[in-house]
Amino acid sequence: MRAVDLLWQNGQTGAVQALNVKAKDQWIPEFDVSYFFTKNIAAELVLTWPQQVNITAGGANIGKITALPPSLLAQYHCTDLSAFKPYVGDGSNYTIFGNRQNFPGYTTAALQVEPSSVGFVGQIGADYMFDKNWGINVDVKYATIATNVQTVSNGANIGKLTLNPWMPAVGVTYKF
Repeated sequence: MRAVDLLWQNGQTGAVQALNVKAKDQWIPEFDVSYFFTKNIAAELVLTWPQQVNITAGGANIGKITALPPSLLAQYHCTDLSAFKPYVGDGSNYTIFGNRQNFPGYTTAALQVEPSSVGFVGQIGADYMFDKNWGINVDVKYATIATNVQTVSNGANIGKLTLNPWMPAVGVTYKF
């Protein structure tokens, strides 16, 4: 279990850039499951439930979307350092956006985002084990997440919102 700080990078193109559309940084809970194929090689599935993301334009809150961002990573763990266990990982992220038309605060035109995004995830972190089963975890991930922003009326693409969050996290680990 981890507490994760989502630090959105908020790149924009087209009218999305002119409107200064951004996602607001936030904390979320995260649940990760790792399976070790060898003592050094593991796969990690990163899970959470759909999170509400506040969207702003020109600094004013215009609405919310939900994002469900499961990721699957391959990891290499350094396990010969006693209780300290650093690791690196990379993999894929598949973000599913819900409530895609939920922008009541934006009155010029009704907006929506695409239903999903596929991208890369990179990770570096470490576990510090207190005993054979329990430890503390620190981790930072970077994911590429982007979506086109469209008008609801005719589906015209008005630009792209590139979210690409940095995700520093701290949590508790339990090994079976």
